[in-house]
Amino acid sequence: MTAQFYSMTQQSPTPRALAFPFELIRPELEKVEEAILEQAKAFDPAVEGYVAYVCKSSGKRIRPALALLAGGATGGVTEEHRRLSVILEMVHIASLVHDDIMDGADIRRGLPTAAAKWGNSLSVLLGDSLFAYALELATEFDDTNICRSIAKASRDVCCGEIFQTQRRFDLNLSVADYNRMIEMKTAALFAAATELGAMLNHQTPEVVRALKSYGMKLGTAYQIYDDCLDLVGDEKTVGKTLGTDIVKGKLTLPILYLLQSATESQKTKLSRMLLKGEPMDTSILAGIADYVGSIERAVVTAQQLLRDASDELICLADSPQVEAMRQITGYLHNLLDKCRAVA
Repeated sequence: MTAQFYSMTQQSPTPRALAFPFELIRPELEKVEEAILEQAKAFDPAVEGYVAYVCKSSGKRIRPALALLAGGATGGVTEEHRRLSVILEMVHIASLVHDDIMDGADIRRGLPTAAAKWGNSLSVLLGDSLFAYALELATEFDDTNICRSIAKASRDVCCGEIFQTQRRFDLNLSVADYNRMIEMKTAALFAAATELGAMLNHQTPEVVRALKSYGMKLGTAYQIYDDCLDLVGDEKTVGKTLGTDIVKGKLTLPILYLLQSATESQKTKLSRMLLKGEPMDTSILAGIADYVGSIERAVVTAQQLLRDASDELICLADSPQVEAMRQITGYLHNLLDKCRAVA
């Protein structure tokens, strides 16, 4: 995830292009941020410090922002929306702790990852504890459908990671498989934020489905952007370890498109290099096949998803929150243009 995208911290001010969306919900986000940081106190004192560290260092809070915007767009933000925001962020933080272990990542948001600080064994247990705690919080909703949906989204995140791990270095991975994978591992929580934000306001099934679809498409586009960034981004700017996807055998959309565009001899060479799991700079990739064209195709795919996501909002009456949700898709659209420019 980029340091510039949806930053909520005082150290990293919200980019000017996102000033309206996030100023609109700033008071609510501040309450959610305080609540997230307070969650560490619910753990045993021997564990509290670990939880506090990952909660402070994981923070763009995009999922809470989407839950609050969806609530505001469909009737207003309540205490239940704030609780939902905290729960979804706890699930997300748990998944990041586990992601960093599997990816061997040392840095996240400019700070050492939990695995780099304390080792894999402790970090696995820390992530497990956060998942379990988030599901415990979810039981506080009176509507069991809310709790069930949160549990399902959490399961999808974990299953998506299993699917991706299972298919590492699998050169037969299809684009359809990739889409299914990222819908589970990333987009599921985006979709839960927007779907449940509407459901908590007792919206019609049609509106709930539209908001869920908005979140799913936005989250899928976001992951494609992140996959492009792993190839073309700058670690100092992004604030996390990059270049891990190829080394770890993750066949992301740009790489799948690269394989599709290669000749048989290029594909054989590229496959051999991928299976070695060695670092590869873009100049090496560019010499094998249509690297720039593959980034371009991935960007176009993501940008179409963003247009489709924005179209899902047609069912809602115009409001500042709806406009903010449209502006978020527009901001990500522009970030994708930057990936295309530096490819």
